[in-house]
Amino acid sequence: MQSSLLQLIIIQFKTFAREPEVIFWSLLFPILMAWGLGMAFNKENESVITIMQVKNDQYPDPSFRKFMETATEIKNINSPDGKAKERDVTIQGLGTTHYKVIDGTWEQAYVLLKRGVVNLVLEERTEGLQFHFDPKSGEAKASYLQFSSILKGKQDDLAQAMIKPLSQKGTRYIDFLIPGLIAMGLMMSTMWGISYSLIEKRSKKLLRRLVATPMSKSSFMVSQFVARFVLCAIEALVLYLFAKYFFDMTIEGNIPALITLFCAGFFAFCGIALLLASRTSNTFVGNGIINVVVMPMMLLSGIYFSYHNFPDAVIPYIQALPLTMIADGIRGVFLEGAGWAELVKPILILSTIGMVTFVSGLKVFKWY
Repeated sequence: MQSSLLQLIIIQFKTFAREPEVIFWSLLFPILMAWGLGMAFNKENESVITIMQVKNDQYPDPSFRKFMETATEIKNINSPDGKAKERDVTIQGLGTTHYKVIDGTWEQAYVLLKRGVVNLVLEERTEGLQFHFDPKSGEAKASYLQFSSILKGKQDDLAQAMIKPLSQKGTRYIDFLIPGLIAMGLMMSTMWGISYSLIEKRSKKLLRRLVATPMSKSSFMVSQFVARFVLCAIEALVLYLFAKYFFDMTIEGNIPALITLFCAGFFAFCGIALLLASRTSNTFVGNGIINVVVMPMMLLSGIYFSYHNFPDAVIPYIQALPLTMIADGIRGVFLEGAGWAELVKPILILSTIGMVTFVSGLKVFKWY
């Protein structure tokens, strides 16, 4: 009994060893993901906090301006929206904290809050500084506590700074989260519902049996995509209705443009899913292939937190990811009133991705 059990265990290990792809996805890929996120969020003794400063030249706060002038390092750099003036303030303390302080108006502050670029706004008032942030956001509260403690330590006059919670629609964390979840649901439902389903059918020889019937191959593919699109649309609609009922979310922008973006994103992920499922018949390998595409986008594309937390050098590459374009586009329509002018570029790019991957996937697709 023990000998047979040992032999069966050895057989299982040998089976895994014959599939080097499984070893890579199971062991090495998580390490690579941990390394990438560690490099982004665990810089050696260094952190970056981006803050919006709304100045009041009529009633300036002399203590705060004196503090800013005497900070260790201040240099002008470009702001995310290309309009506001941004300064990099370096303060020595527990390691090195870089505070990217963006000077601008409240209108610019609302835009950057909705995009997740900033989560804390400083406003100069006659009675002193005011901190504006969403009290339900842990990241915003941490930024406030860290920056306010430094201010109080540097200037006693700043100890009277007041907190003004941000509760306007569009500036809350839930407003940032829901569009990201809709985009992620579109990706996950398409990738797993189509790609993994095709791989599983091939592994069970079901595709071979279907080909032997009078069934049209194109009809089979179209049925997969149509059924999945209906499910994705229902999932997105249910999530939006939930957010509207419980959190009073509204769609500020062009709804036809939003629907077109959704369809373009679905087409892009359908093409990617078909291409990934075109050859392999091993579900373990297929699981790994899907994860290597899905996981980086899920972590990098700003679903749960802003991708502006990553180094500036990699942000253009993150913005080029399909999931990022969909999430940013949906947020633009939901929160900023975006329309065709803002969405035509991502719609065209996503449609092109879908066309290229779809044609490539059909060309190399293996039915058995």
